[in-house]
Amino acid sequence: MQKTAPASKTKAPRSAALSRKRATRSENVPLIRVNFDISRAEHTKLKIYAAKLGVSMADILRSFVTKIKLTSVK
Repeated sequence: MQKTAPASKTKAPRSAALSRKRATRSENVPLIRVNFDISRAEHTKLKIYAAKLGVSMADILRSFVTKIKLTSVK
């Protein structure tokens, strides 16, 4: 009997899929990965909010960052 690899092993690595996704964003601007810690409650809140809007959590955070006006920082 021949064994087959699990489906997850036959797909491209997740990081490769994410790179392709990032590369297809508008303007083809190089992106930088940002990692930070939040509480489980904050993560759940963000995830629910994103799901209700039908967007990714990353899209919400990117949208927030684009709204920051540096002139207002003292």
